[in-house]
Amino acid sequence: MEAATGTTTVTVTVPDEERGGAAGTGPVRLFCTDHGGDGPPLLLLHGLAGHCGEWEALAARFAATHRVIAFDARGSGQSTRRPGDVTRAAHVRDVRGVAHRFGLAGEDTVLVGQSMGGLTALLTAAAHPEVCRALVLIEAGPGGPAPELPEQIGSWLDSWPVPFPDVEAAEAFFGGGPAGRAWAAGLAPGPGGLHPRVDRDVMVASVRENAHRDYWDAWDRVRCPALVLRGESGTMKPDEADRMRARHPATRIAVIPGAGHDAHLDNTPAVYEEMAHYLRDPRQ
Repeated sequence: MEAATGTTTVTVTVPDEERGGAAGTGPVRLFCTDHGGDGPPLLLLHGLAGHCGEWEALAARFAATHRVIAFDARGSGQSTRRPGDVTRAAHVRDVRGVAHRFGLAGEDTVLVGQSMGGLTALLTAAAHPEVCRALVLIEAGPGGPAPELPEQIGSWLDSWPVPFPDVEAAEAFFGGGPAGRAWAAGLAPGPGGLHPRVDRDVMVASVRENAHRDYWDAWDRVRCPALVLRGESGTMKPDEADRMRARHPATRIAVIPGAGHDAHLDNTPAVYEEMAHYLRDPRQ
């Protein structure tokens, strides 16, 4: 994946640890894109099997007013493909490592995450309130458990007709439009066509915790304000968002029209408008 014009790429190295503190497979490399900007920082976290390039359209809109950083999560994109630890705790450590590398001041930084990236943002804010001043959660919340999720993710990845013969075929498979183009952009050239930059077993392992538990306890520890964005036809249930606001009144909820789970791709202008309005005064 090439960086968009006006961005620079940086690789951040963080330790890899498995449960119980045992050593993993070695240091994890995180591929980051720095979109520049001199304003308050936005740190963007993509969803499962995604890549940081899917934020480019939104980052371009914010670069004039914010410092915008995104990175490929461990196991995805151009970051380490098979890390030893894919727990949510490992993803939280990665957020802290990237924030430290780029000197993002916690009192100014806003964590923005979609889907599993949103859950990582939520857990980071709960465990390390010094890391951010506000959250933007796109189709993401603390609900669960979801016993069927690992099987669903495995079946979804098994359905990909790998290798994709060309970009056009990949875009069509992923539904076309901006979302289809973004998903296709996450593929890599290889024998016979385009291949995923993720491994099935790593992605399934990444959601295994979600099969057995929810994260309402973490949500109750979040002290910063939050904006929750649901796609009009997304997978996040309205009652989950309402419950989030009931337990944490400093939460705003907005619905993105004409958007599904990939709301930041399906309707980037609407997501930008909601975020820009919110970021002018998150505590309003």
